[in-house]
Amino acid sequence: MLEIIIDNRDGMMWDISGMVTSLKYTTGRVGKASSAELSFVKTSPYTSRDFKCAPGNIIRIKIKGQNLFYGYIFSLDEDEKESLSVMAYDQMRYLMGDDTYVFTNVTATQIIRKIAEDNNLKLGQLANTQHVIPKMLEEGKKLMDIICKALDSTLMANKGLYVFYDDFGKLTLRNLQDMKLDVVLGEKSLLYSFSGKRSIDNETYNQIKLVRDNKDTGKREVYMARDSATIAKWGTLQYYEKVDDGQNEAQINQTLNNLIELKNREQVSLTVTALGDARVRAGNTILLIIKELGIQGYYVVNDCTHQFDGDAHTMSLELVVYGS
Repeated sequence: MLEIIIDNRDGMMWDISGMVTSLKYTTGRVGKASSAELSFVKTSPYTSRDFKCAPGNIIRIKIKGQNLFYGYIFSLDEDEKESLSVMAYDQMRYLMGDDTYVFTNVTATQIIRKIAEDNNLKLGQLANTQHVIPKMLEEGKKLMDIICKALDSTLMANKGLYVFYDDFGKLTLRNLQDMKLDVVLGEKSLLYSFSGKRSIDNETYNQIKLVRDNKDTGKREVYMARDSATIAKWGTLQYYEKVDDGQNEAQINQTLNNLIELKNREQVSLTVTALGDARVRAGNTILLIIKELGIQGYYVVNDCTHQFDGDAHTMSLELVVYGS
């Protein structure tokens, strides 16, 4: 079922499919590298005496011929019984370094392309985010954070939600709306267990305050949007941000309206465990049906962990409503 290849990057490649006793493959929707954690015994009957692996080696994983993970070994743990645990990450891991960038009148797509090219990272399909960001000055910031900030600016400006991830060795950007899967999870369909959560503790705001320093007048301009109904229920939950002085009043008001629409809601999340489906990764949208909770609708996969133990394949998913 699983094909797992290690490339020593010196001309030697090893098929360790028969050696692996467990595999955990994890993806996250926002600002995370995918990871693969493997356990195996070096002295198994399938192991060549010449077998070796080291940090920096490439690891490639497929399931039933379908691409699953392409990444690089970052750590190895070995004990006296020659049990080996390997942790590998995809290309996104290389975006955790710091750097300084100044961008003017560029889209998030162009920012991703520039950073990837500067760091010799392989690019795949990049959706055109269209929204032009007037200015970004990021000094000594993580490359991943710079990219996430650009995508957040796009979301606030035009509500376009994009998923940035590594697709089997190529950095990829897709509109979340293009990542819907024909997967149905329910009490009688693949689902093992579930739990739900409703919260206004994180990322819920019913008063938006944006400020801009007007260089012409020397004054600070304040733009506000608030929802009295939810303020009466929850109290005032304020979101504050200083916007770029290059934005005009119409752009700021559009951002204001988009933010109050996106943030003025309860955050609803669900955690489910189900029979594994290798197509599912963070960023996908799937249909969830749980009659006990009155749930029937599409949810976005925020975090996804696939667990392989022998022939058993399960997955744990954190699901959120679109826009959360």
